[in-house]
Amino acid sequence: MTPRVVLAAVVALAIGLVAGLALSRVGGDDPPGDDSVAAGFARDMQTHHDQAVEMSWIIHDRTDDTLVRSLAYDIARTQSHQSGQMAGWLQTWGLRPTGPGEQMDWMRGLGHDHGDSGSMLTDDGLMPGMATQDEITQLEGMHGKEAEIFFLQLMIRHHNAGVPMAEAARDYSKDDAVETLAQSIIKSQTTEVETMTSMLEERGAKPLPDDVP
Repeated sequence: MTPRVVLAAVVALAIGLVAGLALSRVGGDDPPGDDSVAAGFARDMQTHHDQAVEMSWIIHDRTDDTLVRSLAYDIARTQSHQSGQMAGWLQTWGLRPTGPGEQMDWMRGLGHDHGDSGSMLTDDGLMPGMATQDEITQLEGMHGKEAEIFFLQLMIRHHNAGVPMAEAARDYSKDDAVETLAQSIIKSQTTEVETMTSMLEERGAKPLPDDVP
C-alpha cells in the first residue's frame, strides 16, 4: 500500500476503536463469536474495503477528471472509515483480525449470490470482486481516460460483489450495529454502481463480467 493508504487506514482504525468502545457500552447481549456471520463480515469486508480505498487513491492521482476524482475521494473516505469501524468491533468483541477458517466461509449456505458448497473464492484465491495484483499494477501504469475506464470497471465489479456480502450480514448477523452498517453499504454501493455504469457509457465502455465462483 502507498503511504497515503496506510495513513488513512491508521486514522480509520482509531475512529473505529472509539466507535467500538462506545458500542460496547450499550446493550447487554453477548458479543459475536469467532465463527459468527458478524465476525466473518467484519473481517472480510475490511479486506474488501481496503482494496477499494487503495484503487481510489490510485485513480485520484492519475486523472484530471473532476467527477472521477470526486467519486474516488468519496469511496476512499467512506470505506476507510467503515473499515476502521469494523476493526473496532473486532477489538471490542475480543476477536482476532483474522478468522479460524477460509475467507467467505461465513457466507456458506446463507442463500445469497455465492455457492453453498466448496470454496467461495475465485480461481485466484481472492474474494469475489477483488482485483488481482496484476490488475492493480496495470491500473497504476495508466493515466487519463484509459485509467478512468479501468478504474470504473474494477470498482463496479468490486461493488457488485460487496453488496451480497452486506446483504448476508444484514439478514443473518443478529447484531444491530452490523445490520445498520450493512444496509448503509448496500445503499451507497448500489447507487455508486449506477453512477459508475453511466460514467463508463459516457466513455464508450462496458463493465467487466462479475467473477462470482
